Amino acid sequence: MLKDEWLVYTRSQNLYGWNTKTGATIQLTNITRSAESAAPAGGGQGGRGGGGGNFGGGNRGGGGGGNFGGPPRTAATEGGQDQWLQQEQQDLFNVLRDRKLKREQRDAFLKSHRDGDTLRTIGIGDKTIQGLQISPDARFVSYRLYQAPASQKGTIVPDYVTESGYTTDIPGRTKVGAPLGRYDFYVYDRTRDTVMLVAIDSIPGITDAPDYVKDYPKKFANRRAVPRGVLISGPYWNEEGSYAVVDIRSQDNKDRWIMQLDAATGKLLPLDRQRDEAWVGGPGVGGGGFGSRINWINDHTFYFQSEASGYSHLYSYDLNTHTKTALTSGKYEVQSVELSRNKQMFYLVTNEEHPGKQNWYRMKVDGTKKEKITTMDGGYEVNMSPDEKWIAYRYSYSNKPWELYVQENAPGKKPVQVTNLAMSSEFKQYPWRDPEVISFPARDGQPVYARIYQPANGKKNNAAVLFVHGAGYLQNVHYWWSSYFREYMFNNLLTDLGYTVLDIDYRASSGYGRDWRTGIYRFMGGKDLEDHVDGAKLLVDKYGIDPNRIGLYGGSYGGFITLMALFTTPDVFKAGAALRPVTDWAHYNHGYTSNILNEPYNDSLAYAKSSPINYAAGLKNHLLICHGMVDVNVNFQDVVRLQQKLIELGKDNWELAAYPVEDHGFVEPSSWTDEYKRILKLFNTNLLK
Repeated sequence: MLKDEWLVYTRSQNLYGWNTKTGATIQLTNITRSAESAAPAGGGQGGRGGGGGNFGGGNRGGGGGGNFGGPPRTAATEGGQDQWLQQEQQDLFNVLRDRKLKREQRDAFLKSHRDGDTLRTIGIGDKTIQGLQISPDARFVSYRLYQAPASQKGTIVPDYVTESGYTTDIPGRTKVGAPLGRYDFYVYDRTRDTVMLVAIDSIPGITDAPDYVKDYPKKFANRRAVPRGVLISGPYWNEEGSYAVVDIRSQDNKDRWIMQLDAATGKLLPLDRQRDEAWVGGPGVGGGGFGSRINWINDHTFYFQSEASGYSHLYSYDLNTHTKTALTSGKYEVQSVELSRNKQMFYLVTNEEHPGKQNWYRMKVDGTKKEKITTMDGGYEVNMSPDEKWIAYRYSYSNKPWELYVQENAPGKKPVQVTNLAMSSEFKQYPWRDPEVISFPARDGQPVYARIYQPANGKKNNAAVLFVHGAGYLQNVHYWWSSYFREYMFNNLLTDLGYTVLDIDYRASSGYGRDWRTGIYRFMGGKDLEDHVDGAKLLVDKYGIDPNRIGLYGGSYGGFITLMALFTTPDVFKAGAALRPVTDWAHYNHGYTSNILNEPYNDSLAYAKSSPINYAAGLKNHLLICHGMVDVNVNFQDVVRLQQKLIELGKDNWELAAYPVEDHGFVEPSSWTDEYKRILKLFNTNLLK
């Protein structure tokens, strides 16, 4: 909201203001993809003369369709044939005429809502604009420009089963280590008609090298101290527009800085730095699928989250005193934060009672008087009523899918279930298990949490299966309904047949703090696999499982662990189903992989240790591989390369099931059915001998 009665929004890479009282619309910026450079002259500041693009008048960006006036439509005119065909399309098809008319009307509307002729043109060339926003007093416009790398090769995913009957190539992602684009952050001062490039040279530690380079003394002996690439998010303005802070991430994700931005000068002042030699992440911190959480308590104090203590906790920072205060602490995570409308209370979701239990709390903004409002074991997705007196939430339990509840937003109030729609009558007829949540010590003494499914007395067959969840950074040992509901149902089936099933939150799973999150840094298939080997030992020692009858299965990252298990610990696991697995991390995407293993050309040791294809010679027992052929995440190429390696090694105790119409997440019931039938056959054949 700008000056209360104005709403500001983005359309066609520009900012507009809409007056909620009068209905008037004005255009606030005129950013175009003109040829002029957006970089200001003179070391980071530009004015009317030559900075920040062309600040003279100038025309707006190009409009709709081609101009079909002028010379007669003859092929002799340069480009005349194409022009003639375009005009014929307009003559023949009403829909094309209608679209052209709408486009022209839209352009006319946009032009009519320009702020007279006072707007200046900001040219951004071939760059892409991101994060466009305006300060509360409408003086400063900030934005980020992204320059794509000059050359960047992407993968191709062939789609064989198509409507046309022809194979179609789907353009895919790049691979880890591909050239990265450049991000630059600008502030346009509308009062001074000046664009400023926010310089990054003053960021503390901007040239710091990661610790892993010490393992390559010759390679990095002559390394020059140059600023790392960064991505600046924000600014986060207070309501008065007197203070702004930005969130800055290094592209190697080893650093997160929160800095104060002086929008009038473009200068940065450091407030907080979080350095992680693995990678920065965690709930509310950003990275690894989480967004950064920064907001204002009052005109001079903002709050944010940090893993500085080893767990993601809530902090405040007072810009008047430059004091940082920890508002929460302990061996648990703050998983969501919401500030009350009067800015006197925080509402939090944390897992402080147990890593696998969530609850909704309220707490004063100074960190005192925290009170628990929800009480049922399970998981919560909470929304408050506008007056904050009530909460509505989706709640679920281990064997009960999500339903809607309402409750007064205060301690001691009773929840009321509103819906009863998640389970059909057929679904309710089966006694879905509530798996026991246990913990056991890993070989390094750390507690590992797991869910165990045990068959009824007299049904136990002394065989066991370990289910390995995907994603790596994901939690599946908890008291709410699992996103792996198909696997949950399959685990129930296995238990009905006499198998004992163990589902582990191995190293790198979410919900357990920074050290657990980064436990796989530079060695995927290290501690995470050891946790499963230790789990297998637990099954033998405590639950009476035959050590020669243990298998495992999992998809994506779970498929990767399955491969590493069969290739490197064949004496522990006698059969495994690797579903859509990564087989060579050098062929996966950049955002995920570079956090954990850095880049292949800079940290080849990490990739060599972590890629199953390098251990394929160790396969002794039975392996099933299942993979969708149009997987744009973990490309089918991954298992094709492993298939060739296994052929060259002369291995014959494996099979590959390919699914021609499936992406990374299957959607066809027939594919799911086929996959699970194969997994069940694998275990029944090899673990029940």
